[in-house]
Amino acid sequence: MNAEAANPATPGSVTAGHVTPSGSRKKSRPRLDLRRLGRAALLGPTGRDRLPDAIGHVADAHRAHYPDADLEPLRRAYVLAESSHRGQMRKSGEPYITHPLAVTLILAELGAETVTLTASLLHDTVEDTDVTLDQVREQFGEEVRYLVDGVTKLEKVDYGAAAEPETFRKMLVATGNDVRVMSIKLADRLHNMRTLGVMRPEKQERIAKVTRDVLIPLAERLGVQALKTELEDLVFAILHPDEYAHTRELIVRNAARADDPLAEVADDVRKVLRESDITAEVLIRPRHFVSVHRVSRKRGPLTGADFGRLLVLVNEDADCYGVLGELHTCLTPVVSEFKDFIAVPKFNLYQSLHTAVAGEDGQVVEVLIRTHQMHKVAEAGVVALGNPYAGSPEEQSAGDGERVDPTRPGWLSRLLDWQRAAPDPDTFWSTLREDLAQDREITVFRPDGGTLGLPEGATCVDAAYAQYGEDAHACIGARVNGRLATLSTVLKDGDTVQLLMGQDAASEPSREWLEHAHTPAARIAIQRWLSAHPAPDEAPETEPEESARPLAADPAPAPGRPPAAQVLSDRAGATVRLAGCCTPVPPDEVTGFAVRGGAVTVHRAGCPAVARMKSAGRAEVGVRWGEGAECRVTLVAESFVRPHLLADLTEAMALEGAEIVSATVEPPDRQQVRHTYTVQLPDAARLPALMRAMRDVAGVYDVSRAQRQASGA
Repeated sequence: MNAEAANPATPGSVTAGHVTPSGSRKKSRPRLDLRRLGRAALLGPTGRDRLPDAIGHVADAHRAHYPDADLEPLRRAYVLAESSHRGQMRKSGEPYITHPLAVTLILAELGAETVTLTASLLHDTVEDTDVTLDQVREQFGEEVRYLVDGVTKLEKVDYGAAAEPETFRKMLVATGNDVRVMSIKLADRLHNMRTLGVMRPEKQERIAKVTRDVLIPLAERLGVQALKTELEDLVFAILHPDEYAHTRELIVRNAARADDPLAEVADDVRKVLRESDITAEVLIRPRHFVSVHRVSRKRGPLTGADFGRLLVLVNEDADCYGVLGELHTCLTPVVSEFKDFIAVPKFNLYQSLHTAVAGEDGQVVEVLIRTHQMHKVAEAGVVALGNPYAGSPEEQSAGDGERVDPTRPGWLSRLLDWQRAAPDPDTFWSTLREDLAQDREITVFRPDGGTLGLPEGATCVDAAYAQYGEDAHACIGARVNGRLATLSTVLKDGDTVQLLMGQDAASEPSREWLEHAHTPAARIAIQRWLSAHPAPDEAPETEPEESARPLAADPAPAPGRPPAAQVLSDRAGATVRLAGCCTPVPPDEVTGFAVRGGAVTVHRAGCPAVARMKSAGRAEVGVRWGEGAECRVTLVAESFVRPHLLADLTEAMALEGAEIVSATVEPPDRQQVRHTYTVQLPDAARLPALMRAMRDVAGVYDVSRAQRQASGA
């Protein structure tokens, strides 16, 4: 079954009448139209005697972008690929060489440079033939070897079920050093999706889901819209065949219309620009299948103008705004539809002006305005940027030996950071899909003028781990645009974020932070810490309200830290734990109760849990404080809102020798704010002085020991 069987009607086949505008126009650079390329039919007859002619398609497409390109590496790569794959057949019945040729043709049409095309021709040789990476290096150089290695799959015999996620991990790491690796992978997946109809339905569905969850978001983030849109349509046809068939019928029906409102408005736009002496191309750009489906779900019944948009191409950035001004002056603009992605490009390099105008019949037509170069980048993304290693070899290497890629976007750097901490392939695979599903990015500013790129919906917790890594465990609060904010505060594009850090190197993240962490880097760091430091209620035979610090039976304290305060029990040999519900510290009056496993839990005498346990008939165990030493206690400070309050309060605590372990600051309510601090004191006797120092801070009107309800011992 050929590609047309898997995708029986491509958007280009039913809307071809829309592609070329009426009227003559100047000759322009070649259009990027992948929908008519890459099919096996373009590669000539299946006999091997005709296959060498196929490299001519690649050469022509390459020379259209690079007129002076040296084609000798492509010829040699083709000879090696053809001889290596000779005798191998695709499931469709075609010689295997048709696949690397089609992949290379896709990349050539996008404007990939010679090194990428050479590697693309060879991308399956190491995986499927006897060719080795050393041979590739000897014949074509280190860059080609690196790209081929980057897209070579790991063997299932070695990795089992982890082969696919680990292959993607390897590929992403390679992409971090050279984005051309992912360019080849995306083109490879596009051609495989075009010919997926020969696979069993269940395998088609599995591949389509991975394409939807991983490859399409990567194509979007790398700005390769020409690949992304066709991949979306192919996935749509496989996973949603009924909706696909309905959408195809809508497109076919619209293509058969006698009138075309898009063509009429296009003529009006050409007239306006011609009279304004602005040189521009005005094209009708049909929507692809998924776009039509989304618009129909959003707007209901579609009009003729909903099946496409106008694309205006000019030579200079300033001309874009000139076109916009003329359209808004001479036609009826829909001002609410205006977006300026030239002044503020999208994170995937996309630049364009978006607006909309109303035709005489009232139909609204969307208009995209961009330069020819912007259009090339909008279609081809990072592929259009050429060779990122044009500098000297010294400039191409970082201090750790990795090559420096100037095109590496911020989201990719963050992905590479968190993937190193992913503990296993399953965690990496699931987290990767979640990360790529966050397809919008915001930029927040640091007080020092630096910036942080974060996914939309990110909180101060995410900002802390993005800026400080695992040192963010010590974060105790934040200021957003100069105002105190909780770490759960959701950030907006353009916010200024100041993260307030405690001084204790052993500070602990709060378990609640997981609820507010949206980035993989934050979630993995928090989860890793929590796994290494389980909460009391996660430990076997431990009561919910007990402290995680068994005192009497503790081993020697960690180096550099004072010994914990001792609690002595009348029950010899019993492990003694402080109750978390009332957090007793010396010189509190305390009492103990026996719990499961023979341990003794210690409560303050006034704790509500004590009365409940006595009424339940629990026998008390005599306990008393031993020699004074450090203690951990949770304090609640209530204050009025004022500038620099948090800084003054934490400074006062530090002067009393308190190390802040964790802190939360609730949102202000009626100009009042509640702070909760868990602190470590070198001596419990300092607690009263600490609380007095906190009350002395201007704006603080109360400081008390934290109390929380307990269900019993």
